[in-house]
Amino acid sequence: MIGVVDLSDGLAVHAQGGARAHYGPVRSLAGRPIRPGDARAIVRWYVEELGVQEIYVADLDALRGRPPQHALIRALASFDVPLWLDAAISSVASARTAVEDGATRVVVGLETLPSLDALAAICQAIGGQNVVFSLDLRRGRPLAAPGSALDGQTPEQIAATAVAAGARGVIVLDLARVGMRRGLDLDLLANVRASVPEAELVVAGGVRGVTDLAAAAAAGCNAALVATALYDGRLVSADLAPPARVSPA
Repeated sequence: MIGVVDLSDGLAVHAQGGARAHYGPVRSLAGRPIRPGDARAIVRWYVEELGVQEIYVADLDALRGRPPQHALIRALASFDVPLWLDAAISSVASARTAVEDGATRVVVGLETLPSLDALAAICQAIGGQNVVFSLDLRRGRPLAAPGSALDGQTPEQIAATAVAAGARGVIVLDLARVGMRRGLDLDLLANVRASVPEAELVVAGGVRGVTDLAAAAAAGCNAALVATALYDGRLVSADLAPPARVSPA
């Protein structure tokens, strides 16, 4: 399990359904109130209380074409856990900036990817083992730029193409499922796994609890990105410390 923090205008917000302009600040953690939008408190809770060993940070400002939140990202990177950063990274320069800001894994998303050449260049510049490709979907449909080389391809084809370009990991992210408690598209996950048998596979969007984590592992996922099921307490209890990863069955 990888704990997620979504940042907008300096605040940690609760992502729901991909409608980024309408996300509100996170106000409580498993029923315990926090200062609204306190991203540092969330990461501290993940790491020190839940034992989460990796953090995924999405800079929603950058994803909407605004200036990246460098200072806040650096502050979150100061916690002693690997940090995955999704911040509209689409060039070698922006990938290197992400690493300078403290990112351990650089996330290159389909939604903002200008070309396959850009992905390949990033992988070559910082090492493919440090690059994770986000297969961005909405209701199962890839969010490839119209007219791009990936436009019209299936999710499975896009995942395989990204791995061939050098990315060592793939995130299957359906924005319509994020924060909506709708569960996982297990058939899609199994199909993507079959298309990239050697890659690290991560699911994002739809995890409701332990049952979904187990189902994701059975479908071939190595890890899951989780926020809502931690915020609302379904994965937090005295006898359940969320594991850092899920292992395929």
